[in-house]
Amino acid sequence: MAFFAGLVDAVAGGGGLIQVPALFAAYPDAPPATLLSTNKVSAVGGTLNAARRYLRHVSLPWAVVGPAIVAGFVGSLLGANAVSNFPAEPLRKALPFVLLLLLMYTWFQPSLGEIHAPKGINRFQQLKGILLGISIGFYDGFFGPGTGSFLLFGFVRFFGFDFLHASAATKLVNVATNLAAILLLASFGQINWTLGFAMMVANIAGSQFGSRLAIKHGSAFVRKAFLAIVSILILKSAWNAYFLN
Repeated sequence: MAFFAGLVDAVAGGGGLIQVPALFAAYPDAPPATLLSTNKVSAVGGTLNAARRYLRHVSLPWAVVGPAIVAGFVGSLLGANAVSNFPAEPLRKALPFVLLLLLMYTWFQPSLGEIHAPKGINRFQQLKGILLGISIGFYDGFFGPGTGSFLLFGFVRFFGFDFLHASAATKLVNVATNLAAILLLASFGQINWTLGFAMMVANIAGSQFGSRLAIKHGSAFVRKAFLAIVSILILKSAWNAYFLN
């Protein structure tokens, strides 16, 4: 499952849809925090590998992406710290509807993300990068599902990236948010390192295959994969929020 998670995540995000349920099914008696943190260890390897492969083929405006990466790291730390103080239930209930809006907007804008036309770099664009990074980073540290999809949409919609370049930028920010969560959880001793590193190897192998597919077939392929992943995430999050006790 870690292999398939790496493949899916490298293309359009959403690898957690595969990897997290697999961990809970394989280790039903393990503490949830341990399984979620072990998932982060596995995922960060595949995400970093996918980012490396993308950067061989695309060029990113670092004046925007760089601040988003740093802000994502800080936001994830803040979100992870907030978990014990605020309930996640309202967010869990709202997630399917937020994702549905994102899906509908993308579906009815067929030219969105088709052409890579990043907006001019200025302080406002940099500020938007910081806001995107810290808000989605906070969400990832606090709750998590759909983080890659939200980042991908954000880079396409607010910065004029095509889906291929947006996927590359998403991977870099996602590496930062995952690392922040890993550092925090490691300080509490809540990570199964042996399992996490074993899964990381498989996740990296999957990300190799997935990023190769995305680079070969381009933005149109990534857009279709994005729509499919978000559709599945809507169904999964709605099931978890409204039908599971």
